[in-house]
Amino acid sequence: MTVLLKILQVILALSVLIAIHEAGHFTFARIFGIRVDKFFLFFDVGGFKLLSTKSGWFSKLFPRLKNLETEYGIGWLPLGGYCKICGMVDESLDMESLKKEPQPWEFRTKPVWQRILVMSGGVLFNFILAIILYTSILSIWGDAYISNKGTGIYVNKLAYDMGFRTGDEILAFDDYVPEDFGMLQADLARRDVRKATVLRDGDTLDLYIDQSMLGDVISTPGMFDVAVPFVIDTVLEWSSNASAGLVHGDRVVGIAGEQVTYVQDGRAVLGENAGGVVPVDIIRDSDTLCLALQVDSLGRLGVNTVMPGIVRREYSFLSAIPSGFKMTFSGIGGYLRDLRLVFTPRTEAYKSVGSFIAIGQVFPSSWNSYQFLSILAILSVMLGVMNLIPIPGLDGGHILFGFYELFTRRKPSDRFMHAAQIIGMFILLALMVLAFGNDIGRLIR
Repeated sequence: MTVLLKILQVILALSVLIAIHEAGHFTFARIFGIRVDKFFLFFDVGGFKLLSTKSGWFSKLFPRLKNLETEYGIGWLPLGGYCKICGMVDESLDMESLKKEPQPWEFRTKPVWQRILVMSGGVLFNFILAIILYTSILSIWGDAYISNKGTGIYVNKLAYDMGFRTGDEILAFDDYVPEDFGMLQADLARRDVRKATVLRDGDTLDLYIDQSMLGDVISTPGMFDVAVPFVIDTVLEWSSNASAGLVHGDRVVGIAGEQVTYVQDGRAVLGENAGGVVPVDIIRDSDTLCLALQVDSLGRLGVNTVMPGIVRREYSFLSAIPSGFKMTFSGIGGYLRDLRLVFTPRTEAYKSVGSFIAIGQVFPSSWNSYQFLSILAILSVMLGVMNLIPIPGLDGGHILFGFYELFTRRKPSDRFMHAAQIIGMFILLALMVLAFGNDIGRLIR
């Protein structure tokens, strides 16, 4: 059931994103009087269609739709979608129609600035969708994140090898001051950081980052966990320690004779004593106490600890709009940096490229509207940025050729565009093989 729900969420998300993207091309084409022959969700390779407004049974049920200029449908291959614009060399590689006399309703007869806008429409609509989604999310649920200011890090082996220590507070990466603790590792990789400034035991230190380790930063999750002081916030009602005498503000400094500073320090000790009773040393005000506490079968004391630095913001719909723009453009900038890393071989970021399998794994195992819309917004930004890559076959390739014509006043020939489209499709196929290969490799590991 979990796998099925994830698959359904992926299909729903991709369907929305593809439909919105192609609607961008369609809208600008119609604005400029360009005929659109087909508007399809997924590809109808071999002419096989799951649904078409011009198919026999559909036209019988809805006879008026059969006479529409554009054929709307759903193909069988769920690897994208397309909008077949009359007089344009596209994924269909239909060259026969281009041999006819150019018509005023065709893409190829329109001014270059109009053609650029038509090809930019899909990306623009994806970014607009992200703005709408982020605005809606902020106005309904608000925003919450862990502030980096005043929050210490709990390091893994990679972070330790790079010079970071548990308890450090990261003040800056070069000249950039991180705000969101959850983005520290992404910022370290994306911003090509040369120097990290940290606060350690009251002193400010500079750590110089070994650039050869950026590949490990990208591929090793959990470099920076929140160093959570083991300070009791509340005791859960169901906890076997509900009547043990714990109060808010108690600081755990030792468990079973082992020194404890942070929650993470105590996990291994509690795990070793799961189901038993352990002596726990506690500092309360100026007193040191020792309590015998019950550890449950999962190695927990049944308490909530005080979380440092949580920032919560509430928004009205109007106040959420500028923040929705900010989150979208921040996402665009972040993903552009990710692409730069992918195309920088020494970082080995290409190993993190994923396909629909990777996308499916990020969706929750049960329906959650907030998470679904948040992931949809991120994917909308990613789809928009991906399509800006200047590869023939993607919108970025068409836009690039459009600007070439705009500045040189020389239009690439249809034969050249046909060849470029074929080359682009081979490049995209290679990227797809890489993505699926990475996903399969991760599943095997």
